[in-house]
Amino acid sequence: MPELLATYLHDLSPHIVHFGGGFALHWYGLAYVLGFYCTYLVMQSLARRGFGELAPNQVADFITLVAFFGVVAGGRLGYMLLYNREVLLHEPWLVLKLWEGGMASHGGIAGVALVCLWYARKHRISWVGLGDCLVCGAPLGVFFGRIANFINGELFGRVTTHPWAMKFPTEVLHEDYLAQGGKPVNLPLHLQHSPDIIAYLAEQGINRVQLAAMLHPRHPSQLYEALGEGLLLTLILLGLRLTCRNLPRGVLTGLFFILYAIARIALENLRQPDSGAQPIWGLTPGQFYSTFMIATGAAFLAYAFLSPKARVPSARPAAG
Repeated sequence: MPELLATYLHDLSPHIVHFGGGFALHWYGLAYVLGFYCTYLVMQSLARRGFGELAPNQVADFITLVAFFGVVAGGRLGYMLLYNREVLLHEPWLVLKLWEGGMASHGGIAGVALVCLWYARKHRISWVGLGDCLVCGAPLGVFFGRIANFINGELFGRVTTHPWAMKFPTEVLHEDYLAQGGKPVNLPLHLQHSPDIIAYLAEQGINRVQLAAMLHPRHPSQLYEALGEGLLLTLILLGLRLTCRNLPRGVLTGLFFILYAIARIALENLRQPDSGAQPIWGLTPGQFYSTFMIATGAAFLAYAFLSPKARVPSARPAAG
């Protein structure tokens, strides 16, 4: 098995179904749908058990607002602000081209926080109490998103000699490919995914074996992040929510920010930075932006343990 993984050439298609004419269903889109739906299921279950600020019949509307105005709008705008500022300044209308890709998890988290703040004020409920239930399911969206990143062959890891390393044809699009001594190849700009790259190079006389020899074994860092930033975080927070019923409001929200940031900072050491990304004070952009999440999480924890308003009232009766 280790030998098989070490020689695995990534060739997964980003399309679930391709209908021709440029229309297809993408795994990335399905990842968003699954993330929203699973978060809904978690929050619905918690609401029925009497946890949080929402009644069961409010959860669907809340998740819809979070999905469109928090995750999608926040993630897209965050990507443009944090990673593509020059384009945003000169061609700001490109922020609307969601189909071209480009989402930032930090932007999505900030967007969700703002939507929660607006919703809490409108309905006169606790903002942090609302967040405490949302964060129990929201990391599942990260989990599915990272799995989609893996299927797309994007955001791969650094070069490694570990036996479970994989080779990603999309490496030839990255500046690190040449830095690692890779053989220069000319590819049309529209080629962005493994199967298309493999097929095009085959037409140029470079078969799969030759391509694999040109590539470098890398960490499948998307899978690490799916587990660390997504699944593990969900299990921790949901477990605390269910076993510690009287946690002060804000504890789970604070832990989400801190634990996500720690996981992101640690796993970024195994992830290849994006092409053109410049270190910030010796950190990758993802690590640098995550440090602010630690400060944010600490502020939520301080509120939870120091403010009398954070004390949890008697739990609502579970819905029948």
